[in-house]
Amino acid sequence: MRDFVFPGGTAVVTGAASGIGEALAHALARRGADLVLLDRDAERLDAVVAAIRAAHPDRRIDTHLVDLADADATDRAAAEIRRAHPRIRLLVNNAGVALGGRFDQVTLDEFLWVVDINFRAVVRLTHTLLPALKAEPGAHLVNVSSLFGLIAPAGQAAYSASKFAVRGFTEALRHELADDGVGVTSVHPGGIRTRIAQSARVGSGVSREEYEAGRRQFEKLLSIDPAKAAEVILRGVERRRGRVLIGWSAKLPDLLARLAPASYHRVLAAGLNRSAGGPAARPTSRLEPAPAPAPAPAADPSSAPRPAVDPLTPEATPGQPA
Repeated sequence: MRDFVFPGGTAVVTGAASGIGEALAHALARRGADLVLLDRDAERLDAVVAAIRAAHPDRRIDTHLVDLADADATDRAAAEIRRAHPRIRLLVNNAGVALGGRFDQVTLDEFLWVVDINFRAVVRLTHTLLPALKAEPGAHLVNVSSLFGLIAPAGQAAYSASKFAVRGFTEALRHELADDGVGVTSVHPGGIRTRIAQSARVGSGVSREEYEAGRRQFEKLLSIDPAKAAEVILRGVERRRGRVLIGWSAKLPDLLARLAPASYHRVLAAGLNRSAGGPAARPTSRLEPAPAPAPAPAADPSSAPRPAVDPLTPEATPGQPA
């Protein structure tokens, strides 16, 4: 398969109002792509569009305000995009949300909220827009999973379940679409500085104290600029990479999980606790599961009590494209 060509194509990006999605929108505009941007945060999305138009007045930019937790609204937005853009060169399913807490600390509705946005919305958008990708020679599909689509720490049952599902879905599509000439990439970010920690939900059974402790420790590990993450992703797209891992916080846990699939959490917990400069904390952080007491909702790269967020992924506001 030839290298991906950005100029002149239409790129659809979900979760485009902040974080990795916002950075991808800017990077794609610089590369000459027209944009279709989705998010639920109208104010932030308008600001992103204004900035891109100021820098690239010749780019065509369409926007769609949609809460991806709403299946009907997601289907309508996808149908509108397909009607307006019968040929799409790049689809990036980047939006996502996080939920902190062990499985027995969250309600079923809270769990399914994460699955609806992180996985089902990806399936819905991809299913509707796939014909438009197939109609465009050299098209490409990107689904953003997470480090937690490679490892599954305690306190992140909902998030990991959704991101493992994205990974499996993406790998199957990579094999299915090879003969159609459509490239497919699964992205697994590490500790990216995004708003997901602030916007994540906390399970109903998680105490506020536990959550705050995990969030503070976790945020110390978020060091990668979203703009850098976007560049890594788009280089992977250009070279038609099947899988892209971003940062040591994704690559090291992935290696450990391959070497010790049943016990990697112990090594990651110890290492993350040392990095965070604190005592062994909860196995509920985004990056890894630390062997410690009860978990607080947290994000990918830490081993502290979890904040309701996933720092390892590009998500943004709760219930909306990140």
